[in-house]
Amino acid sequence: MDRTVNTTDLAAQAASAAHDLSLWGLFMQADWIVKLVMLLLIAASIWVWAIVFEKWTTLRRINRAADAFEDRFWSGGSLDALQDSEGERPTHPMAAVFGAAMKEWRRSASRGIGSDVSLAGVQDRTERAMNVTIQREMDVLERWMVFLASVGSVAPFVGLFGTVWGIMNSFAAIAGMNNTNLAVVAPGIAEALFATAMGLVAAIPAVLAYNKISTDLGRFAARMEGFASEFGAILSRQGEDRAAA
Repeated sequence: MDRTVNTTDLAAQAASAAHDLSLWGLFMQADWIVKLVMLLLIAASIWVWAIVFEKWTTLRRINRAADAFEDRFWSGGSLDALQDSEGERPTHPMAAVFGAAMKEWRRSASRGIGSDVSLAGVQDRTERAMNVTIQREMDVLERWMVFLASVGSVAPFVGLFGTVWGIMNSFAAIAGMNNTNLAVVAPGIAEALFATAMGLVAAIPAVLAYNKISTDLGRFAARMEGFASEFGAILSRQGEDRAAA
């Protein structure tokens, strides 16, 4: 009896010693499908952080540029001069909105603004030009946001798939060894659960980043829409003045 117990304990200790419970060891000892799942999650996590860094730097840049542009716009200087310096070759979304409106306004002004019908048409075309530009600029800024949302929602399930697959293999190995000692069971279970941990590591930053970036993009879109409304009112007043002159 004692020999049987000692033999079982020695087998359990040998099995435990054969497993490296470090993160690298868990990865290397996992099944190839679990390894593939982990590699996909690692790649997704790296790409998530690359997107987060790109969006963070882009939002900082365009907000600073918009601040400087609005300072020039409201300083009382010439709109034509501002169009020549920033609107013709815009380097940020706010200047692109301004440039689109000014181009349409200049084309209409060159043909003359007279009747109320003509003025209403100019206003409508100018507003459309600004709205289309806002939508186009936001489409560019929102690129890869779907990827963040997808990783945040799918990564935990991908990790869970790896865990389920690893646990199935662990139970099959345990059945083959005819030994349910914890020292034998634990390494295989740890390898399987590592996939779930990787899924959460990829998903949690993706969800947090998506919520924060979406909020910041929404604020910037509202800022551009507000500027477009104010600029449209300014052009409308100028058109009425020219029509009355």
